[in-house]
Amino acid sequence: MRGGGARVRGVIEVIGLTARGWEELPERLRALVRHAEVVLGSPRLLDLVPSFPGQQRLTWPSPLRLGLPEMLDGLSGRPMIALASGDPLLAGIGSTLIELLGRDRVRVHPAVSSVVLALARMGWSGESVQVVRLGDEVDVVRRWLSPGRRLIVLSRDADSPAAVARLLVDAGFGATRLTVLSDLGADTEARMDTPADAWLGAAPALNLICLECVGETLSLVPGLPDEAFDHDGQLTKRDLRASALAHLAPQPGQLLWDVGAGAGSIAIEWLRSHPSCRAVAIERDQERVKRIEVNARRLGVPDLGVVYGEAPGELVGLPQPDAVFVGGGATAEVVDACWSELPTGGRLVVHAVTVETEMIITERWRRLGGELTRIGVEHVERIGGHHGWKPSRALVQWSVTKP
Repeated sequence: MRGGGARVRGVIEVIGLTARGWEELPERLRALVRHAEVVLGSPRLLDLVPSFPGQQRLTWPSPLRLGLPEMLDGLSGRPMIALASGDPLLAGIGSTLIELLGRDRVRVHPAVSSVVLALARMGWSGESVQVVRLGDEVDVVRRWLSPGRRLIVLSRDADSPAAVARLLVDAGFGATRLTVLSDLGADTEARMDTPADAWLGAAPALNLICLECVGETLSLVPGLPDEAFDHDGQLTKRDLRASALAHLAPQPGQLLWDVGAGAGSIAIEWLRSHPSCRAVAIERDQERVKRIEVNARRLGVPDLGVVYGEAPGELVGLPQPDAVFVGGGATAEVVDACWSELPTGGRLVVHAVTVETEMIITERWRRLGGELTRIGVEHVERIGGHHGWKPSRALVQWSVTKP
């Protein structure tokens, strides 16, 4: 068992439904519905199939992941089915059930998904599209905005198109072509096309949003301009940030600790490298915590976890990291605590701008190895009527992989 540890005997049959429900369900799947003692689903999906004598029909608990293990434990041993919309493994309940119970306890019967129907209506190939699911934060869309990109956004509700349109205008993508497809596959199917900055009103509750992006945005390659971040001077500057991230080596699904996060730039760029990456920013200044949260939303990674407090105390109880970045003011206690928490293959990068911190990391470099690099960056600036090189404060970077 995995996830919440629900103890279910037998197999849960997960049946995908189109908008026409029972009408388009094959006989073999109708038979599963007829013989099920328990039918699980949302109120909308439960309304799409008839009720049979002796059946118990239950809606999903809220919040789903907290309440689902207990619900399933109480139903264990009874023949049950779960109803899903379209493909249960495309941002659907099928994935959640497999995570909780394991693959041997879940059998999935997909229908045509709303994404496939949207591709057909738009005339788009699957490989030309990025699918984005709206969670609690509409700002997740920002990460995917780039000129000419096609997005299919899985909506939350009738207000989602308006929220996405406002975001596009705010991000400088107001000219983006926005198409709202509602009730796909049903007799009430409808389509609305408009530039994002001309969107008015609400949409039917069951909708998804297709975008053909027009605008300018920031690269996903590490090393965003410093101006991309709101900060009070406590910011790992662009060239140094790019170097740090190259040594931190983000990998899909991995977790970063950004200790002494400042403006959160390292954690934010780590998250932008891949949608499955995770990060926690630890910062002791409350105003900077607020800036980190704003920066994360503006740059399309609102799921960044932010911890208000001081290391090493606030590191206790955090999930084990795959990589750790320690910014300005690193102490011996913080560096050692981070090193001890890393697993084999974990990466640590520490920046030192003071002689005291440089002494700390130099001693550990002698013991633990890795790379010790002194980085000096100079930029051309005007000097009267001419130009000259202005050096920034030099920095020592220690990067090491745990053997």
